[in-house]
Amino acid sequence: MSSAPLAQRTQTVDPYAWLEQRDEPEVLAYLRAENDYLEQQLAAQSELRENLFNEIKGRMLETDLSLPSPWGPWLYYQRTTAGDEYPRHYRCPRPTDDSLTVDVEQEQLLLDPNALADGGFIALGAFSVSPDHRWLGYSLDISGDEIYQLYVKDLLSGALTALPFDDCDGSLTWANDSQTLFFAELDDTQRPHKLYRHRLGDDGAELVFEETDGRFFLNCYRASSERQLVLLLGSKTTSETWVLDADTPLEAFRCLAARADDHEYYVDHGQLDGQWSWLIRSNQSGINFALYAVQDDQASQRCDWRELIAHDPAVMLEGLSVNAQGYVLSLREAGLPMIQIHPQGLPSYRVQLPDAAYSLSVQDTLEFASPVIRLRYEALNRPAQIRQLTLASGAQSVLKETPVLGPFNADAYVSQRLWATASDGSQIPISVVAKREVLGQPAPLYLYGYGAYGECLDPWFSHARLSLLERGFVFAIAHVRGGGELGEAWYRAGKLEHKHNSFSDFIAVAEHLIDSGYTRSAQLAISGGSAGGLLIGAVLNQRPELFAAAIAEVPFVDVLNTMQKPDLPLTITEYDEWGDPTDPAVYARIQAYAPYENVVAQAYPAMLVVAGYNDSRVQYWEAAKWVAKLRASKTDANLLLLKTDLDAGHGGMSGRYQGLKDVALEYSFLFKELAISAPLKLNQH
Repeated sequence: MSSAPLAQRTQTVDPYAWLEQRDEPEVLAYLRAENDYLEQQLAAQSELRENLFNEIKGRMLETDLSLPSPWGPWLYYQRTTAGDEYPRHYRCPRPTDDSLTVDVEQEQLLLDPNALADGGFIALGAFSVSPDHRWLGYSLDISGDEIYQLYVKDLLSGALTALPFDDCDGSLTWANDSQTLFFAELDDTQRPHKLYRHRLGDDGAELVFEETDGRFFLNCYRASSERQLVLLLGSKTTSETWVLDADTPLEAFRCLAARADDHEYYVDHGQLDGQWSWLIRSNQSGINFALYAVQDDQASQRCDWRELIAHDPAVMLEGLSVNAQGYVLSLREAGLPMIQIHPQGLPSYRVQLPDAAYSLSVQDTLEFASPVIRLRYEALNRPAQIRQLTLASGAQSVLKETPVLGPFNADAYVSQRLWATASDGSQIPISVVAKREVLGQPAPLYLYGYGAYGECLDPWFSHARLSLLERGFVFAIAHVRGGGELGEAWYRAGKLEHKHNSFSDFIAVAEHLIDSGYTRSAQLAISGGSAGGLLIGAVLNQRPELFAAAIAEVPFVDVLNTMQKPDLPLTITEYDEWGDPTDPAVYARIQAYAPYENVVAQAYPAMLVVAGYNDSRVQYWEAAKWVAKLRASKTDANLLLLKTDLDAGHGGMSGRYQGLKDVALEYSFLFKELAISAPLKLNQH
């Protein structure tokens, strides 16, 4: 069996910087050599990988219909078909009894991504039907670099027009005349910075707005009322909103409230006490946000805002949904999501749900006048449900539950919420799931983490994960600081000068799981992606002996060098998350934890590292340079593998089956390294 590839080490400050030369023959040769080495090392698992792929696929209903969404005279829905990578998009006439019954005899195929992909990479960006239901605006990324081509399809004639615009972010927003489209253009760092207005049939587009501050991204969308268009300008810490009557799209946007440093506010439009109003979620009175309202015909100064829901230091106000029957707040309390309903003219109430640890969100507010909304609910042991909630009464019904084919009983698995104590005494939440008979003895454990940007890793169900749980694995999520699970303060305690807390929290969680008898170091695998890959890289440098195996997907491990390159996508706006290393103190701080810089001559656990060659968020070379330095430095004989998807971006290969193959590869790697030899449990149908 051939030896591992060894990358050339140059006598420069960054000895592997030559790997940043995209498309150079020696770079591609190295990446392909690493891919070949991975396949050689895992050749004995090829049958296992195929069996795992079929086992996971066997749990999934391959031919299925999404829950139709009623809008105007139509039901809109998607259908997946066995063998196809992507769902097809359809509509059919809306039944007169207002049911959700699909009329297959009268359905119209709107878009088939399978035909568009033709076996290659494809990602659908916008899928936006005009208010008069005649036109479909959609966008496609065909390489994974998140640069989109825009299209408009005439749903009456089937005629398709490719819009002649380059460097688009993929967004498409209709005005109410169904003739005017707004779209955004990317700058050289792939930041949406210009908003354009295009009239159907015109050759060009008119520049409407340009954001010159490199920290701010722009995003245009329709308000819930369908009466207003919203242009949101946001950095990591500050935002500003401009609005335009959707019936007068040729007019200019107006500013609701001028930006002020560290003031974030987000708006939606609807009715309040019979008046058309802006509802505004703002942090002006506290970091966990409060809710305000102002009539849309009043002056747009912050002093005019009327407080509806005061700031609560114990409850994070994360989101707002509006319709004619009231408004809905997405809250977070004690690390768990909550939904609070404020129906028009009736007392408010919270949605009640069955599990102790779960994921809950407003999936769809449907039409503005609808008396119902849809919630998405799932837990580590419970497949996703789409629930319908009647706003006035609070009555719930399950409209659809994601099926699990073959033997499955949610009650056969135990879902728990644990707490680890960090080095400074902070309590770190952990979500855990395992089969009942596994708990009580050390078992193989898969620990996942992220901890950045205030993102919340709420517990989610996975068909693939059952292949781990059925073989005696425990699965756990470390909700470390830097995420948003315990509110804005939790996020701020894991960013900038406090970033080290994310790493020490993750280590504390691992130690707690070992000390509590859930696992042993020899059975503990860890995983994270993107900024979660930075987390994995940092803890591996600090405590490599604590873990048996690690998976890092599109890992942000070359953070110090990347943050010194403002011409790269995202760098400038990321200063608010990591800091600007042109400041010597910030440079020293990042240098102290950056995974690439801190690789040393020590033993590391077995590692699988995955990169996307067309990734615009985390460049492929971050993983490649890290692996090259690890190969040259580590003192162990443990397996170190690099897989570069040469036709993919940040999200990996497109298509549902390719995604399952990627999971099967990761699981087979873990089974090899953790010596899992339990027989496969294939579902029979």
